[in-house]
Amino acid sequence: MEPGGAGEVRHWSAEVNGVSLHVAEQGPAAGPAVLLLHGFPELWLSWRHQMAALAARGFRALAPDLRGYGDSDAPADPAAYTMLHVVGDVVALLDHLRLPKVLVAGHDWGAQVAWHLCLFRPDRVRAVVALGIPFFPRSPRPMADMFAARGDGFYITQFQEPGRAEKAFARYDVATVLKKFYSIELDDLAAPPGVEIIDFFEASSSPLPWMSEEELGQYAEKFQKSGFTGPLNYYRNMDMNWRLTAPWHGAKITVPAKFIGGEKDIGVESFGVKSYIESGGFKSNVPDLEVSIIEGHHFLQQEQAERVNSEILSFLDKFSGEEAHN
Repeated sequence: MEPGGAGEVRHWSAEVNGVSLHVAEQGPAAGPAVLLLHGFPELWLSWRHQMAALAARGFRALAPDLRGYGDSDAPADPAAYTMLHVVGDVVALLDHLRLPKVLVAGHDWGAQVAWHLCLFRPDRVRAVVALGIPFFPRSPRPMADMFAARGDGFYITQFQEPGRAEKAFARYDVATVLKKFYSIELDDLAAPPGVEIIDFFEASSSPLPWMSEEELGQYAEKFQKSGFTGPLNYYRNMDMNWRLTAPWHGAKITVPAKFIGGEKDIGVESFGVKSYIESGGFKSNVPDLEVSIIEGHHFLQQEQAERVNSEILSFLDKFSGEEAHN
């Protein structure tokens, strides 16, 4: 491959773990593989800037639509969206590709999937980069108990009830729903009493500086087709995930890791996350850890693409070996 040439994005699907996963791929097939896992409410497309940068550096960038999203299957059973299912999809995809070990990057829910891949199958991960969501050890009590104190207006609480958020979202066109999420710069993700969270969120009146209207349209087209139930089912399995991960209670992440957070991301600023990072709690649970807090909000790899590319590449280059530079 020519130095600096990223090549075209290739699209294919694979039958893995009982579902068909759509995968976008860019870069040389023989390059060190980097698996890119998106968050909510996103698609493989969220990694478009990183895929081009990784491919230009000689990496093989692989970005699936997670189950429930985009052109991947969305099982009807809400119970089919546990962390064991989603990590199972990833492991089966690696098997399908005959990749014994990969570099992994994840954002938002994709970061959760990446952390749990490291927890369940550290033998399959060379190094991990997590954006926006640090690794937290399994809590002493279920997630619902912890969020109950935040009241009914809290977004995760509203997402628990099957059909509730979908009904509220349906009052808007899909592009507006997505833009409401992508525009979030709030200090709190809880609506006032009696208000649905999607009504509380405001969509920016002007185009987002980091996403063209055409790109927003690409997202909207896919969510129009696949809906929001699959993505919301990830939230609806938080308590089930807590029960299923009992065997890993107290386990640490042993894989080399880097965390990238946006200084204005509410996920970094609130929920005690900032003190968890700064106090050394995060490092004690992920001993081989680098932390980089940069300017930006939640959708960091799109909003601050060049800086995130630089952070990811400088970290992954340490693990790519000579093959990255052939």
